[in-house]
Amino acid sequence: MELLVLLLGIALLLLLIIKFKMNTYVSLIITSVVVALGLGMPAGKIATSIQNGIGSQLGELALVFGFGAMLGRLVADAGGAYRIAHTLINKFGRKRLQIAVVLASFIIGIALFFEVGIVLLVPIVFAIAIEAGVPILSLGIPMAAALSVTHGFLPPHPAPTAIAAVLGANAGKVLLYGIIVAIPTVYLAGILFTKIARKYVPSAFEHAGNLKALGPQKEFKLEDTPSFGLSVLTSLFPVILMAITTIYQLVVHNGVAPKNPSAIDNVIEFIGSPSIAMLISLLFAMWAMGYHRRIATPQIMNTLEEAVKSIAMLLLVIGGGGAFKQVLIDGGVGDSVKNLFASANVSPLILGWLIAVILRVALGSATVSALTAAGLVLPLMKTAGVDPALMVLAIGAGSLAASHVNDAGFWMFKEYFDLSVKETLMTWTVLETIIAVAGLAGVLLLSLVV
Repeated sequence: MELLVLLLGIALLLLLIIKFKMNTYVSLIITSVVVALGLGMPAGKIATSIQNGIGSQLGELALVFGFGAMLGRLVADAGGAYRIAHTLINKFGRKRLQIAVVLASFIIGIALFFEVGIVLLVPIVFAIAIEAGVPILSLGIPMAAALSVTHGFLPPHPAPTAIAAVLGANAGKVLLYGIIVAIPTVYLAGILFTKIARKYVPSAFEHAGNLKALGPQKEFKLEDTPSFGLSVLTSLFPVILMAITTIYQLVVHNGVAPKNPSAIDNVIEFIGSPSIAMLISLLFAMWAMGYHRRIATPQIMNTLEEAVKSIAMLLLVIGGGGAFKQVLIDGGVGDSVKNLFASANVSPLILGWLIAVILRVALGSATVSALTAAGLVLPLMKTAGVDPALMVLAIGAGSLAASHVNDAGFWMFKEYFDLSVKETLMTWTVLETIIAVAGLAGVLLLSLVV
């Protein structure tokens, strides 16, 4: 009964978003109420469940996403992303342009949300492709692959950070494992797949792209932008802090939290927690991309305000996903899933991935799919004794699969590279599915070692 209500709830959510073009956040709250009633929850307690879901979801995430958006915008507005891309491309030369684009996208993608990363990198990719005389899509696919992988696998991005919070996983550990899985995944989906795609959909590589879709472009003179080293350091600062904490805990304490932590243990744990890591990184970015370059405080503050405006709806959507997740847990759906698969001889990692894939195909949003899947597998994961960090990556990989017409990323890719719907399905959709499958394979291999 509970699973039937869940399926009907997902169908309702899909109907509201796709058919009636309703706002995703509003759709999630409406669906949460309807599903809660369908699950037989007392009407007086539904509002409390939804409030608890939103509150628990956005507690730490509001800090992480807010600071992350500000940091990314500071790097972008200062020309740091422009400097990173051009320096790497000049260093790698024309023969290794794809690797240069992947590296640039990876570094920039860690500091920026997926949509912002695409808007920022597409003009640079276009300019490089035209100058080098190569098809725009031959650089566009590696760029999209690297941005997607950082979006799905690596904190402080919304989906992996949010799933880690739900499943109680260590964000630094997720980051470390995520990088290990991400490198071969990006090679397969970004570089190897580009060669295959050119053979079976050659028409897609003949388009000149559509820069008009991006609106007015901010132009930079290379000599006016921050140095390459400072730009990279600023972009990767939160990653470095979280990685230091994780490596320290693994080397000094074998990954187990000490019962009586010393002063140094407390300091290391403090700087590595995602919210504090992002705060420290933002303060560094304000100096490196602002005060150090003699930019006035009002201009820096304006950049921060614009950054927050750009993620306001994303935060609400993530909160709505938390409400839906909480209703499913409080209504007993999680226990039903646990009972359904208790006797099934399937790895919980594969199950988490599969649930995320189904939700992704149905809902479109990677973040909402990942959050809902995390809520459903939570009771199953506790009984199976699976490493939460690996489950975060499995769900993150599944949430990227089979992006199609109900996903904003699909239409962004189509418009910017001037593709037909068929060409977008044969390139973008396949690319995202390769990332999902390769990501799961990497997680399963990693589970044999750690």
